[in-house]
Amino acid sequence: MRTRLVVLHVMVLTLLAALAVRLWQVQVMRGQEFVSAAAETRTRDVVVPAVRGQILDAAGRPLVRNRTALVVSVDRNEIAKDRSVLTRLAAVLGRPVKTLEKRIRSCGPGVTRPCWPGSPYQPIPIDEKVTTREALTILERQEEFPGVTAEVQAVRQYPGGRAAAQLLGYLQPVTQEELDRREGLKSGFSGVDLVGRDGLEATYDEALRGEPGLRKIQVDRLGKVIGIEQQVAPTTGDTLITSIDARIQAFTERAVHGAMKRARRADGAAGVVLDARTGRVVAMASAPGYDPAVWTGGISEREYQQLLSDRAGKPLVSRAIKGQFAPGSTFKVSSVAAMLRSGYPINGRYGCPGAFMVGDRPFHNFRGIPLGTLTMHTALVKSCDTIFYKASYEQWLKDGGLHPKKTPKEQFANTARAFGFGGPTGVDVPGESSGRIPDRDWKKELWAQTSGDNCKRSRTGYPDVKNRTKAAFLKRLAYENCLEGYLLRPGDAANFSIGQGDVLVTPLQLARAYVALVGDGKLRSPRVGWALVRPDGTQVKKIDVPVVGKLPLNSKERAYIKNALSQVASDGTAAGAFSGFPMDLVKIGGKTGTAEVYGKEDTSWFASFAPTSKPKYVVVVMVSQGGMGGQSAAPAVREIYEGIYGLKDEEPIKPVTRLPQIARDGTVRR
Repeated sequence: MRTRLVVLHVMVLTLLAALAVRLWQVQVMRGQEFVSAAAETRTRDVVVPAVRGQILDAAGRPLVRNRTALVVSVDRNEIAKDRSVLTRLAAVLGRPVKTLEKRIRSCGPGVTRPCWPGSPYQPIPIDEKVTTREALTILERQEEFPGVTAEVQAVRQYPGGRAAAQLLGYLQPVTQEELDRREGLKSGFSGVDLVGRDGLEATYDEALRGEPGLRKIQVDRLGKVIGIEQQVAPTTGDTLITSIDARIQAFTERAVHGAMKRARRADGAAGVVLDARTGRVVAMASAPGYDPAVWTGGISEREYQQLLSDRAGKPLVSRAIKGQFAPGSTFKVSSVAAMLRSGYPINGRYGCPGAFMVGDRPFHNFRGIPLGTLTMHTALVKSCDTIFYKASYEQWLKDGGLHPKKTPKEQFANTARAFGFGGPTGVDVPGESSGRIPDRDWKKELWAQTSGDNCKRSRTGYPDVKNRTKAAFLKRLAYENCLEGYLLRPGDAANFSIGQGDVLVTPLQLARAYVALVGDGKLRSPRVGWALVRPDGTQVKKIDVPVVGKLPLNSKERAYIKNALSQVASDGTAAGAFSGFPMDLVKIGGKTGTAEVYGKEDTSWFASFAPTSKPKYVVVVMVSQGGMGGQSAAPAVREIYEGIYGLKDEEPIKPVTRLPQIARDGTVRR
């Protein structure tokens, strides 16, 4: 036994000696290689994001600008190798570890915010309010924080606060899918970019974003930077100059939000100011609104849900371009044009009884008040409904009534389309709604989509509706739609003529129709962007306002309608709202609208222009559930004009007709 142990011991010693010799040989033969490896430097490519271009108003005042901030970002793949890095980082930043963990997890189904919506392969910013001491702690102890960077970056800032939030839009990180689709840097698109997700930030994203740079840096085996091998500077994004006037935008915001607060049941409002000569957007406001700074630094789940909440009024949604509402009597400018195209004389006289029988059903004037025999001029000033009921009903009969034998002219519907209703305006802001012009084809399409449910409801009723009267009405309506919902009924035609029933428009659609009416008769696609310029002032592109149509009215007819509307604020349905207004200084024209909505308060409208002789502005305000047009919308419009013309404490505002000049140092010359 002892002999075997001795032999085994000798064998082990021999093997160890052989291994030692071999190790010595390797060390001698590859010694220089190991020395080189210890001192080896590596090259890493670092994408340098470009500074995003500013968004300015027509006078060069910043609507969106950049501020510099120390930003700490982490490489999630590196952090995953050593979770203790996140613990040390949390201690430096004074943040809970769980908060940082939430910031770096990917957004997806079932994941609440904060989370990371961008590419998982790009640095994830986790703190944009870092102090210099915190940043230096991270940079000086890089071996303790692998995958963590602290750099000065540009962060979006909004000098106007909530003003024009939906119009300006917001930024979010680029996703991996977008990177793959756009092939990254080949298209000036990098993984460190933020991209526009709404508003002007989205429409002009490519120009605003600029071109990222590239820095090749040398690092040692611990990841410390020891030198720069190559550097390509980023190209700053273009500056977008808009036609927005920040001062008028402020007046419009104040008026719209004030109108919504004053109306007891109002659940939303919008205001649009257009240049009556060019069709450019001067101001656009929507209430309720929100502070766009909420997107900076990572939005919380509560904040995100608040932006989309019905209870909060969906503040992320712009009611100016996305909200669709029955326009009420503001729509009568289109109906007058339809009457003229149908042969009704412009200088004729028309009876305005308290009610007009459409088939076997009476359609009433406002409060059933008869106004006698009127000219078309007075019919607009006093907003007689029955004149329009009669005209539209007569045209419906001429088209063949319920069963037209040939292709009907549908004069009222086609005229409305010529005014730009029923289709998007083409404004340079995404997400615009089309509105709705309910003609015969629309009725057939709707019936095809809803007849199954209507027929079912006609049998089962609405047991889920607690109000018995309402439930009975809905059941009867479902029965009628089940049987003949594909037919354009005489009541549909009558309601159409006064902007009721199934007619829907957006505030911007209505505003641009009035621009064409009180201007040169040309229908334009509104623009917010005016020009793109380089930071040194070199103009890259001027953004023109395209003409996309023409109203079906000659200059004499347009002047007739315009003159009628010029009396509405002084002697017509808006006279109460403009009582005491200095019409001798600035005469206001326009049309009120009070649109009935089943189960809700009326929608309040006022579409206006000023001065009436040579209009410079068209102003439209809508207040959902605001009551009568002269009750909520018209006073808000008055407030906007008082601000524009300096009728309170402010100085009058002169329209900006020329682009501001940007000097080579980036300063604005007004």
